[in-house]
Amino acid sequence: MKHINYRAMDGQLLNTFLVVLEECSVTKAAERLGVTQSSVSHSLVRLRTFFGDPLFVRSGQLFLPTERAMALKEPVQSVLDGIEGLTHDRPFDPASEDLFFIVAANDIQRDAIFPQLIRELEAEDIPVAFEFIPSGHPTVGMMRDARCHLALTPFPPDASDVVQKPVFEGHIMCFYDGDVRDAPESWEEYCQADHIAVRFPDGGTSQRALSGIDKSKIRNARISVPNFSSIPPFLKGTKRLATELDLIKRSVLRDFAMAPLPKRSDPLKIYLSWHRRSDSEPSHVWLRRRIERIAQQVRETPF
Repeated sequence: MKHINYRAMDGQLLNTFLVVLEECSVTKAAERLGVTQSSVSHSLVRLRTFFGDPLFVRSGQLFLPTERAMALKEPVQSVLDGIEGLTHDRPFDPASEDLFFIVAANDIQRDAIFPQLIRELEAEDIPVAFEFIPSGHPTVGMMRDARCHLALTPFPPDASDVVQKPVFEGHIMCFYDGDVRDAPESWEEYCQADHIAVRFPDGGTSQRALSGIDKSKIRNARISVPNFSSIPPFLKGTKRLATELDLIKRSVLRDFAMAPLPKRSDPLKIYLSWHRRSDSEPSHVWLRRRIERIAQQVRETPF
């Protein structure tokens, strides 16, 4: 029997396996990993040797996983989590670390937390770099392969290896230019009004946050913008309505009137979400605590 050196298997190789498993494509896996297709193919050859199984079989343009590959998914993820955890008990001093975080958040949540956080860190001489990406509807894959370290979103990924912790709770409200119109008095008036909505890259709009009411009669928005910061110019001086979380009153819609919808929707929670591998990593624990403290201040500040 051929001897296999299992110690030659490393975290990068295992991560490649998980990405190919998710994408069912060598090409897409290479793009996500930032490597060549030949590099991914070479990794698959090594993995097949290690596990004694084809792992993936071609079906048209797809690489479909074998039963053995599917069975390996959770054990491989556990091994990667264990590798990540090797550094968790080391001493941690944020002022002496080279910290970098990728945060997925739409501009309402981002602007409610991070400008204040960054000002505090600069005053404390703590060098932290952030990259902010739109969250839209974050996927499990974003978390599993560290395309983002944290997400601040009302729509956290639903998976056993992703943690969800509520940090805000607010209500969906109606925003309008009080110099031009009054708040809609009835549900019919609201539904027939001209609306403006934020449309995310996944095709959904900000109105998907409405919950517990029938949205079928609401007139489709004639104007859609890519982010919440784009709303004001299209709302000012018009009779349009914007249906958004009350939290936005603290930022880009501070100069507009706000009123409850004629039919009140369920409260909307904003979650801080992260992959379970980061549960005990000192820098991540530290950052989450800082975010939660500012979120508490925001909750306690009246509009």
